[in-house]
Amino acid sequence: MGAIWKIRSVETVFTVDQLPGFTLPEVVFAGRSNVGKSSLINRLVGQKAAYVGATPGKTRSINFYVVDATVPFTLVDLPGYGYAVAGKAEKEKWAKLVRRYFDSRPLPPLVLHLVDFRHGFLERDLELSEWLSGMRVAELPVFTKIDKISRGARKATLEKYLKNLSIPEQNCILTSSEDNSGIEELRTLIENYGRSA
Repeated sequence: MGAIWKIRSVETVFTVDQLPGFTLPEVVFAGRSNVGKSSLINRLVGQKAAYVGATPGKTRSINFYVVDATVPFTLVDLPGYGYAVAGKAEKEKWAKLVRRYFDSRPLPPLVLHLVDFRHGFLERDLELSEWLSGMRVAELPVFTKIDKISRGARKATLEKYLKNLSIPEQNCILTSSEDNSGIEELRTLIENYGRSA
């Protein structure tokens, strides 16, 4: 177990003019609705920081968590991509806010694209990857809920998902908020990013 992380402050942003300035290396958590993003964030920081609800797309804001770690960083929680309950206007507002966020950063953040391991890259995941690529934002796939797949089937499942995406297996992290799988690996990756940023 590495050093304990502690959230120092939280800033919630709903509009472009509320975006905070860049002060620390930033790690972005992105993914479609109901992928387990809030649960993973809470597991990483060891406290209930992000809201976990039964309704997909509960997060409509960008939340900035300043985290005291070995190397302090800002954890950026994006709204769930393509949440079903949102209309066209709401989705356009999402795109404008998130695009402006990326445009306003002097250094490219580390973007962790969360993907449900039970389903792999669904249409919304591919849309998000394409959208990020269009802004020249690199992403690192982080699979969630791997505890839902038996240990013996995980390697073959991962190979099946990555086969047509040209993503090396070593560029992915498999995690579970339920049994802590991959949590330390992800924490180490984030801290190493902070050191190099």
